[in-house]
Amino acid sequence: MLRRRRTFLPMNIHHLELFYYVAKHEGISNAVRKIPYGIQQPAVSAQIALLEERLDATLFHRRPFELTETGQTLYEFVEPFFSKLNKMADDLRGGESQRIRVGASHIILSDHMPVIMEKVREDRPDLRVSLRPGHQPALETALLAREIDVAVTVLEQEPPPGIEARSLLEIPLVLVARRSSKIGSVDDLFETQKITEPLICLPADEPVTKIFRTGLADAGVDWHTTLEVNSFDLAEKLAAKGFGFGIGIVSPSSKRVPGVRAIPLPGFPALKIGVLWQGKLKGLLKTFVEGIEWHVGNLKQMLADEAQATGKIG
Repeated sequence: MLRRRRTFLPMNIHHLELFYYVAKHEGISNAVRKIPYGIQQPAVSAQIALLEERLDATLFHRRPFELTETGQTLYEFVEPFFSKLNKMADDLRGGESQRIRVGASHIILSDHMPVIMEKVREDRPDLRVSLRPGHQPALETALLAREIDVAVTVLEQEPPPGIEARSLLEIPLVLVARRSSKIGSVDDLFETQKITEPLICLPADEPVTKIFRTGLADAGVDWHTTLEVNSFDLAEKLAAKGFGFGIGIVSPSSKRVPGVRAIPLPGFPALKIGVLWQGKLKGLLKTFVEGIEWHVGNLKQMLADEAQATGKIG
């Protein structure tokens, strides 16, 4: 009896594109959040299943995610094409791209990025920017994956090989207290090794909180978080109402909420802000980094002016 020969259909380009995103982001649910057009998770799963059926092979294991040998071979084949599609589209539209993808923390994006973008737009009227929030580890991963072009972030550690870094600014930490508080300095708080005053702090994984905890440890002080908040502004508002002492920074770009005052933290580490990128600084990337440095220069001058006016910041 003759066995019927199995017929395989050719691979579908859209299926290959979906597989590229799934392999790159290590899972279907992660890929759905990154695919630059709307598509639901069940649709991705169904189309990946069709691709595996046409290849008569399993491309990846679901939990935990891991490419099979066949999947790795296919990913290495399709990755150079799909990873360069955006650049090719920009080239075909007339040469150098006027689009830049920027990663930064929420605070930098909201408080500083509009000013930087406005400055860069003076030289690049057709500037198009996409913004992505995150901290150093996640932004480094995005840079290496070519998902962003430049990052402005707190430098918590040395960047990995392949990423260039330039230090921009060091911003001192402060405590924010109710204006009527009798506490005048950190010495008044640190008289005992365990502080009973309530502490209003950002989440433990935020860089400013990590740096503050390092300063406490160096001073031999034990101070637990009483209220956890997601912004400096909220910490200041709660401090103004007498709910405790908030963690803040010397911020020349914004005014403090009414009813609070800043208490310096001498000897504590500062927030070190830097810019990260890959490759050579040229074209729009170079212009954008210069715009960041221009803005930082203004901030440094404002910090110096504030220090001279108050005599509180060294």
